[in-house]
Amino acid sequence: MGLLRILCIHGYRQNSSTFREKTGALRKLLKKNVELVYLSAPLRVQQEGKEEVSDKEIDSVPGPIGDEDPRGWWFSDIQAHSFSAQQQCEESLGLDESMATVREFIKVQGPFDGVLGFSQGAAFVAMLCSLQEHNLEPDFGFRFAVLVAGFCSMCKEHQKFYSAPLQIPSLHVFGLEDKVIPDNMSRELLPVFQDPQVLIHPGGHFVPAASAHRQTYQDFFKRFQ
Repeated sequence: MGLLRILCIHGYRQNSSTFREKTGALRKLLKKNVELVYLSAPLRVQQEGKEEVSDKEIDSVPGPIGDEDPRGWWFSDIQAHSFSAQQQCEESLGLDESMATVREFIKVQGPFDGVLGFSQGAAFVAMLCSLQEHNLEPDFGFRFAVLVAGFCSMCKEHQKFYSAPLQIPSLHVFGLEDKVIPDNMSRELLPVFQDPQVLIHPGGHFVPAASAHRQTYQDFFKRFQ
């Protein structure tokens, strides 16, 4: 039984290296089932002081190691080149560039059985799945999606992605103590998918990988092996 190859889409202010580091426990938990492959977003996020970022949508507070190159998938503030999940906007910046980055990566590194996203990355994954289902991205070929701390974008130009329930099998993971993306925001993403599976954990803004979660992940992935 071969490993499922999963494309991993990091959160805002992370990159492929930092997300790989933060999902080490998940890789260990599922090493017999999946191979996780990480991609960095093309948009560079301007560095800010910790005080300035603390109240914004961040998935990775700048730290001493590995966070020198924070990235994002789109900006909700097109003037400031910044992003907040709670910010309502007419249009965003950088989404087309991010789509192109995914497209190219799949051509070179694919195919992938599924896709996993965290926070802004999970919101981006929902958009990728929508494009795939409308036959706008023939090369994607994802058979399932895992969305951790996901949400619906509040940007008006993104509402087209939520027009009809997506058929792709999905697992939605969120924490009851998440202060960055409160669980009610993640619940709002559930109706976008036809038959969403849900894993709720008691913690905060992270990808849970305790032994208590193994069975839920494995049962979900087993359907595709």
